[in-house]
Amino acid sequence: MSQPDTDAWRTQVRQWLADVLEPARTPGSAGETPDLAVFHNLPEDEERLLLERCRAYQRARFDAGYQALTLPEDKGGAGLTAAHVAAFAEEESAFEVPPSTELISVTVRLVAMAVSLFGTAEQRRDQARAFLRTDLLACQLFSEPGAGSDLAALRTRARQEGQGDTSGSSEPGSGGDWVIDGQKVWTSGAQFADYGLLLARTDPDVVKQAGITAFLIPMDAPGVEVRPIRQMSGGASFNEVFLSGVRVPDRLRIGRPGQGWEVATTTLAFERTASGSGNRRKGGTFTDVLALARSLDRASDPLVRQRLADLYVRAALRAATVERVARTSAAGGRPGPEASLTKLMASDLLTRTGQVAAELMGARISADTGEPGAFAWAQHLLGAPGYRLAGGTDQIQRNLIGERVLKLPPEPRADRAPFSQQPGN
Repeated sequence: MSQPDTDAWRTQVRQWLADVLEPARTPGSAGETPDLAVFHNLPEDEERLLLERCRAYQRARFDAGYQALTLPEDKGGAGLTAAHVAAFAEEESAFEVPPSTELISVTVRLVAMAVSLFGTAEQRRDQARAFLRTDLLACQLFSEPGAGSDLAALRTRARQEGQGDTSGSSEPGSGGDWVIDGQKVWTSGAQFADYGLLLARTDPDVVKQAGITAFLIPMDAPGVEVRPIRQMSGGASFNEVFLSGVRVPDRLRIGRPGQGWEVATTTLAFERTASGSGNRRKGGTFTDVLALARSLDRASDPLVRQRLADLYVRAALRAATVERVARTSAAGGRPGPEASLTKLMASDLLTRTGQVAAELMGARISADTGEPGAFAWAQHLLGAPGYRLAGGTDQIQRNLIGERVLKLPPEPRADRAPFSQQPGN
């Protein structure tokens, strides 16, 4: 099937956006204080209202054929190229898009993509489509208290019961129920999610990466307990999730038994791409820092101008890198380790942005003086360090870039034995 001309398609996109959204407002034009929080700090009722606004837009986008643009048509996507993705993002930036949330991003850009790529035709029809349209919301149940950066060391267990314990069957639905026990942590939006994409160890007698299987679990299933984690910035965007004897039918297994690590690495690559290039505003930007410098009458200070110039260059480099990665990605292809670069640049830029704002404000960043928008920078400063962990730590990203992009020698690894034979297991 031939691809639509990008320029003609862009015109259609622009017209559709004009029909469903308002034009973007100039930052600060109405005296509004921007939301500078890196992670949401909203009360539950306000978070639900925000989710509904986001879902209304995502449903309209799905119905118009603009969701999952590079996903192949036989997987439920539009089958377009990365150039179309870049064109859509550019046109969308001219409109007031409802501010997204981590849960929306995880549902549409991570879980939906994983189920579309690894799921059965039935799973794509019943779950992936609903995730892409946000009729259902999904969180990501990967990290554990003892398995964050080393995700393959996870200890959540799943054992199969019934129908002869056919754990070797590759087709989901051919075996009995799975019983899951364990704990997950740092789960964004778990309290609002319908499903969770979960990784569990199903075979402890092979190397740790080979014994993991992926599942979709209903978050309202008996034995699932969600506990909010209070952040130092005041909100509770993240949760602990405890799983005690949770029964999941085999039809909700994603991929083959033991294929969970492949599902995980593909999903995490999408996460790094989303973290590095998502359209959801995360914290303050160069424009916000420039406005702050002007409001404090510091924009003419030579040292401040030097700091602002450095920040501007880094923001421009990040934007150019995001565009380059998007344009060189194969249509429908899975993100590679290059996605780590955009994630690393995004977390670095957030940190530097907060540092420049703090230098400009001095002690005023730690107390609400009543100046419009001033105390909002505290939300950015407190949230930025967490972004160095979200979607894989900065250290992990550098390892991926070094080993898989630059082809440097891999770090020594001493955990090649079966998981059950490793110390502590």
